Amino acid sequence: MANILDIEFADMEGNSQSLRKLGDENTSKWLVVNVASACGLTKHYAGLQAVSVQEGISVVGFPCNQFGAQEPGTHDEICRFTSEKFGVTFPLMAKLEVNGSNQAELFKALTKVTGIDGHEGPIRWNFEKFVIDLDGQVTRYAPQTLAEDIL
Repeated sequence: MANILDIEFADMEGNSQSLRKLGDENTSKWLVVNVASACGLTKHYAGLQAVSVQEGISVVGFPCNQFGAQEPGTHDEICRFTSEKFGVTFPLMAKLEVNGSNQAELFKALTKVTGIDGHEGPIRWNFEKFVIDLDGQVTRYAPQTLAEDIL
């Protein structure tokens, strides 16, 4: 398999992106998270934003409406909400599916990783987190784990 950093997906404008393209020359770790605006864990946006301004870290959010229909908004609504409520400046990609028959390729690769809590398989809920290094090594964390406790 190619490096997970090079798997392509769509951004909110419909352009092809990859984690590597979203990083910069200083990025050594990417924090990937499936996000939702109407979830009990939505407050995690604050910690994700704090981590996103650290040197060498790229946070990338993937809106998903598969868990309790907690991300029903349009791309514009999602961006406006996260910006106004949490000051989010890290990139949010096009809404996608993280589980099931329409699972995005990136999440097909991510869900093959066993989490530090022993979980393997499908995404459990909004805000499941994955840290990926330059070599494409992935560490998986439960949704309740705070970004600021990871990085």
